[in-house]
Amino acid sequence: MMKLNTQILKTDLLSGMVVFLVALPLCLGIAVASGAPPFAGIITGVIGGILVGVLSSSNVSVSGPAAGLIAIVLAAVTNLGYETFLLAVVLAGVLQLLLGIAKAGGISSYFPSGVIEGMLTAIGIIIIKKELPHAIGYDKEHEGDFYSYELMDTADKGFFSEIIHSFNYAHTGIIIVTVVSLAILIAFNKVPFLKKIKAIPGALIVVIAGIVINEIFKATNPAFAITGDHLVKLPTASSFGEFFGQFRFPNFAGFANPAVWITAVTIAAVASIETLLCLEAGDKMDPQKRFSSANTELRAQGIGNIFAGLIGGIPMTSVIVRTSANVNAGAKSKLSAIAHGVFLLIAVVAIPSVLNKIPMACLAAILIMIGFKLASPKVFKHMWQSGKFQFIPFIITAIAVVAIDLLKGVGIGLVVSIFFILRGNMKLAYFFKKEKYHEGETVHMDLAQEVSFLNKAAIKQTLAHLPKNSKLIIDAANTVYIDYDVLELIRDFVNYGSKDKNITVILKNFKPAYKMEDAIHVHSEQD
Repeated sequence: MMKLNTQILKTDLLSGMVVFLVALPLCLGIAVASGAPPFAGIITGVIGGILVGVLSSSNVSVSGPAAGLIAIVLAAVTNLGYETFLLAVVLAGVLQLLLGIAKAGGISSYFPSGVIEGMLTAIGIIIIKKELPHAIGYDKEHEGDFYSYELMDTADKGFFSEIIHSFNYAHTGIIIVTVVSLAILIAFNKVPFLKKIKAIPGALIVVIAGIVINEIFKATNPAFAITGDHLVKLPTASSFGEFFGQFRFPNFAGFANPAVWITAVTIAAVASIETLLCLEAGDKMDPQKRFSSANTELRAQGIGNIFAGLIGGIPMTSVIVRTSANVNAGAKSKLSAIAHGVFLLIAVVAIPSVLNKIPMACLAAILIMIGFKLASPKVFKHMWQSGKFQFIPFIITAIAVVAIDLLKGVGIGLVVSIFFILRGNMKLAYFFKKEKYHEGETVHMDLAQEVSFLNKAAIKQTLAHLPKNSKLIIDAANTVYIDYDVLELIRDFVNYGSKDKNITVILKNFKPAYKMEDAIHVHSEQD
């Protein structure tokens, strides 16, 4: 067991380093685009990593500044002033904490998998679209644009126009660094020898190579040298007094200002929705298919936002891109998210001058690879093979998120999914039989005629609360239809969740059409 824990520690520290490299410029850029001091983004990143990481029940989710809140934060900072805005952040955190206590997070169980998959695929497409210009060397727009893919705002220009336009500003040195970075990342994913090297992540090699190549350019061919906005910009302080002077504190005199409360409610609502979406997506990406408590996450986010507002940070959510980077880097537990927060803290205190040598092209290459994994052709093939009732909501969600924005796109996907669900469930009700049980006893779960994704939350909760060393019999004899989400939930529990609790699972009378053959470690009985 000690060997396993040591291995997990090493893996999570390395994945935390990868997430740190991705999170650093995002924290800075989102803060700048929000009208806040750059240091405010670092504050939120550190708190989101360490404090929320400790309090969260998720093993893979990463929290920090969210680009989806940029427009709200920018308007609030402009209208209220920064110190009064910080009070709104504190109040938003209190509201999120109350939502978690009231168990409002259960809504996340009602997000269909097709919609979540469509959202993740769209995010991958947007990442690639937004990073290609910076991988080429185009950085002539406002400072926040590098990070705007998380805002999911792609309607300002044609989908390909910015990429085509960026070739007019191509920078040879940046293109060389991008090509080398992509080659390194592909090699670490494809070359057997490099794939076995777990002690050094490919992203770290990319950053080191980028710095070395740029230093060579400076010494031998200044025309190729990467400078200015094309490098990471971490705030530097020449003394402890100057460092601590970057912290800001809320103006509690604004407590009676109605605009402060309106801002707080807006931030709490949007941040909570984005957090729940990311939490559900993170559980889906988790290779071990573990369940995370949405209510625990809301409470953790609330506490994180309270602390961020108290010392000068901007609002946070669970964020999809950093969570994706975490999963792709091989994170095994929430130690990875905590480690990325520790690395952010160390970096801003100890080595800002070194980090300011990192070319943005290296980070663009890392994000492009993450985007490709999210929007891989394999995902489209898998959803197509899952049937039209999964593929149609998936593809509509993906298109809507890319064309409009995250929340509206997911909303459209949900409407489409609900249409298909209601059409198939108008006539038949759902019945669930639950018996009292104790450790070591047998639990019978008899599925009704129609089991839709609307029943997913109840089944998920029951599976999560089964006692250790028990026996579960799931009988599908009476079923006419079982929704894909529910089948996937049962399949994941058989393959992963039951093993953690040493639960024996017996599937009875599941029709061949349900395709449960890949549910391993299980006894199957046909009456």
